[in-house]
Amino acid sequence: MPKTKIAVIGLGGTIASLADHPLEILDYGASGSLECDALVDLFPELGELADILAVRFRAVPSFNIFYPDWKALLSLMEKIEAETPGLGGFVLLHGTGSMEETAFFLSQTVRTALPVVMTGAQRPPSARSSDAGLNLANAIRAATAPAARDQGVLILMNDELHAAREATKVSTLRLNAFQSPDSGPVGVVDGDAVTFYRQPLRRRAPHHRFDLSNVDMLPRVDIVYSYTGSDGTAARAFVEAGASGIVSAGFAPGYTADADAGVLAQAVREKGLVVVQASRGGAGRTFDSRRARQSGFIPADNLNPQKARLLLALALTRTRDTAEIADIFRIH
Repeated sequence: MPKTKIAVIGLGGTIASLADHPLEILDYGASGSLECDALVDLFPELGELADILAVRFRAVPSFNIFYPDWKALLSLMEKIEAETPGLGGFVLLHGTGSMEETAFFLSQTVRTALPVVMTGAQRPPSARSSDAGLNLANAIRAATAPAARDQGVLILMNDELHAAREATKVSTLRLNAFQSPDSGPVGVVDGDAVTFYRQPLRRRAPHHRFDLSNVDMLPRVDIVYSYTGSDGTAARAFVEAGASGIVSAGFAPGYTADADAGVLAQAVREKGLVVVQASRGGAGRTFDSRRARQSGFIPADNLNPQKARLLLALALTRTRDTAEIADIFRIH
């Protein structure tokens, strides 16, 4: 039986980084990094899992990646699918720091219905106990699974498959750094099988996607983080910088500090600013509270602040009507 053809695209990150000692698992990169094809060549057994098309893209530190890189990646994926007969899916290699943001953005924008699985590593491939090889192997196995089609973008880390909307990085160094706090993983990849237990229900690409063909840059959306003693300085600065929208990372279950709330509510009334109320709590949903309604804030549901920021930016490419944006947050 012919093997499934999988495109593996490299975007840099720990999974492609090298340290100068096998026990160096923290301060790596001093010995350079590997291009995607060189990384795949490190693990020749990957060829037993799929017919791998290794594609060099660009090595982007995960803390620097943003819209220009994402738009270029979307174009590259469309080109690969159009030019590669029999392509079965994509595996994207990415730094873990912002992997959840890239995954969520792609889950709202990709055109392909093929499986798209993102993975990375908590320890570089040069480390004695690196997770790079097995994460890459399991991501390839997941991308070949028929059940992975139409699941949106998935994140594979530490043998678990997570939906892009729910997954978040919850630990700096542990191998089980990615979790879906409210819902858990959608499936697992074990030595004998790729097993799915549930399917994401919220709207996602390719059937419900934001078309960014004519969007050169996303509208500016900033995050105001609530903390005791906040005096509204950050909120004012973002408003004065010309933000089109702001996400309030409020106290759980979703309350913005009074000084910040006053600044934002005034900007909603006077400048048409769109404000989404999220929580800094890490899990759980924000709701349509009386306080939020009085301020003109839209609840983020259970999206964390960084993903609420992206969905708000995408929504603002379509509309500035707050009722429509509230609907987008209810269904996406």
